Amino acid sequence: MNSPQRERILVTVKTYPTLSKKYGELVCTAGLREDGSWVRIYPVPFRGLSEKERYSKFDWIECHIARNTKDERPESFRPIDGGGFHTVGHIDTSHNWLERRKAVLEKATVYDRLDNLIRGARDNTQSLAVFRPSEILDFVQEPDDRDWDPRRVAEAQSYISQLGFLEDNSWRETFEIVEKIPYKFSYRFKDARGATSKLKILDWELGALYRNCLRSSNGDESVAIEKVREKYLEQFRETDLHFFLGTTYRWHRVGTNPWVIAGVFPIPHQTQGALPLAD
Repeated sequence: MNSPQRERILVTVKTYPTLSKKYGELVCTAGLREDGSWVRIYPVPFRGLSEKERYSKFDWIECHIARNTKDERPESFRPIDGGGFHTVGHIDTSHNWLERRKAVLEKATVYDRLDNLIRGARDNTQSLAVFRPSEILDFVQEPDDRDWDPRRVAEAQSYISQLGFLEDNSWRETFEIVEKIPYKFSYRFKDARGATSKLKILDWELGALYRNCLRSSNGDESVAIEKVREKYLEQFRETDLHFFLGTTYRWHRVGTNPWVIAGVFPIPHQTQGALPLAD
């Protein structure tokens, strides 16, 4: 699809914001069409959207997008004229996550071997996927840069301070650059063939949880990390945990393993029946 058109998408992925010279802040959004095919929407200056345009995970949205010709990844699209994002529904977690289960696990292909996905990235046939690990080994936190690069902060602030003549600029008056998370979080896990991997987690909800835990612990980072670990390791181990995987733009096709965890899907265990997995 090269010409713009209005698409209906179930949002399953919102990554933690990053700084951008051209847009101030950017969020990578991804989701599923009603037929289970994937769409990546980028760039989205999410916190610059109006309240009516903002969306949450597992919202059905409609937006104007076109193929992103600057990104070779097959599922990549870009908003046209701001996207015109409009929420038209939401799938909740009632009845043991029944509707979410149907929309994701019955419509999209679910993978359980990472080597097949790495091959798909190298062949440029896919850059988004649902993945089910066979075993969660650990939740890893590692120190990261504590602050944003000053140059990138200056570039982002420069964009934010610029007024658009035909835009609603009210958001710029109170906008503050998102806090930098001073840690990198990853899962170590095994796939169906027993291969062990470690993938970084970029989910917005993880970053927000860390920030909330930090505030509630009066700035004690060790306490905040332990609370995050309790949820993402101990609690999620009790679920039928799936990952929403995506490849990074830089390492798609060329990286040894270009995949990251763009979102998590901790659904309750199914009491009966099973959904087929891709080989």
